[in-house]
Amino acid sequence: MAKVDVLLGLQWGDEGKGKVVDVLSQDYDIVARFQGGANAGHTLEIDGDKHILHLIPSGIFHADKINIIGNGVVIDPFILRKEVISLRNKKIDASGNLYLSKKAHLILPTHRLLDAAYEFSKGKMKIGSTMKGIGPAYTDKTARNGLRLGEILYSGFYDRYTSLKEQHMRIISLLDWDYSDFLLDGIPFGEYESQWFESTEMLKHFHIIDSEHFIHKSLNENRTILAEGAQGTMLDVEFGTYPFVTSSSTVCAGVCTGLGIAPSRVGKVYGIVKAYCTRVGEGPFPTELNNATGDLMRDKGNEFGSTTGRPRRCGWLDLVALRYAIMLNGVTGLIMTKADVLSGFKSLKVCTRYRRNHEIIDVFPYGIQHEKFTPLYEELSGWEQDLSSIGSYGEAPQTFRDYVRFIEEEVRVPFVQISTGADRKQIFRTGRAS
Repeated sequence: MAKVDVLLGLQWGDEGKGKVVDVLSQDYDIVARFQGGANAGHTLEIDGDKHILHLIPSGIFHADKINIIGNGVVIDPFILRKEVISLRNKKIDASGNLYLSKKAHLILPTHRLLDAAYEFSKGKMKIGSTMKGIGPAYTDKTARNGLRLGEILYSGFYDRYTSLKEQHMRIISLLDWDYSDFLLDGIPFGEYESQWFESTEMLKHFHIIDSEHFIHKSLNENRTILAEGAQGTMLDVEFGTYPFVTSSSTVCAGVCTGLGIAPSRVGKVYGIVKAYCTRVGEGPFPTELNNATGDLMRDKGNEFGSTTGRPRRCGWLDLVALRYAIMLNGVTGLIMTKADVLSGFKSLKVCTRYRRNHEIIDVFPYGIQHEKFTPLYEELSGWEQDLSSIGSYGEAPQTFRDYVRFIEEEVRVPFVQISTGADRKQIFRTGRAS
């Protein structure tokens, strides 16, 4: 029986999922995005040409692969249109192999206004939202007020849009926030709204499908499917560092609701982890380095958000959080990214436990945002060799392989691939089975 394999992030996002999906896509017939929205930013580099995707699955660079935006995703037509045009300018036509779920919810321009109003009203309690309208769109979905993509195919869509817009405007007026000078992607609200409607018209020319039926039919035909996650496990709305989380289920369970498949149809689960940790925005980060070492990681790794441009907070690898993420997702194989960034560090630290007062714990705790947890480290030797040009695991320096082996023994899951640079060619298999 055919299964859906899953690829998702195990940290606070930005693990390098886009590149890995692009590489793995060669082995699949279909790539399906199952949650999140344009707050995600998946960066790929192909022969020195950089591409950033926010909504479109990362398999789009393979013309023979079908790419599905699933029902669990929230879609901003304006941003999706920009993405389609950007690809077209690079001679990549998405119209033939991009499929959109009728049940995916729409992000309205006023969702973005609400997002900004809520964030500004929180003052010092802000959560670091990307202000792309993700949270308000999922709120309307749960409250049964939302508009789904399939609605654009039916009469009365404008009236339903207007009704929801008016609800949003009433809320904004109660928040006493003046949005007159607020720009959406650099343009005023009225112009954004006009282009938003133009974008919904463009989307009618794509394959708008009952994605759950399409996916099941494909499985029954033994077509191979890779589910692509966005953000990371530690940003999951249920199990992440709440309230500093995203608004969707970023863990493997989200594949079932985000694509409409049964748990029994989930196959291999690939978890992506950076060789160190990063986080964008607010929220607890036990191993964060507010020093020259953290600055060096940021500079070497070019750690700036692909969606927001904000500098990422950097720190040592946290195995307490990683074990937690592996447990939640049932990870069968790990993929390490940005291994090359740690070249040149004389020694490396890896957090294996936390200390809370006089207690040593090895599980990720509920109170991480309320109490002080001190990371306890194991120190390992670093390596000088540049990893960016090596083509196999055997070519890597012994100290790097020791680093990999130490992590594997701690988390009890093997690394199956390791990425050593931004380009799609800079990745190799380790030879371990997942």
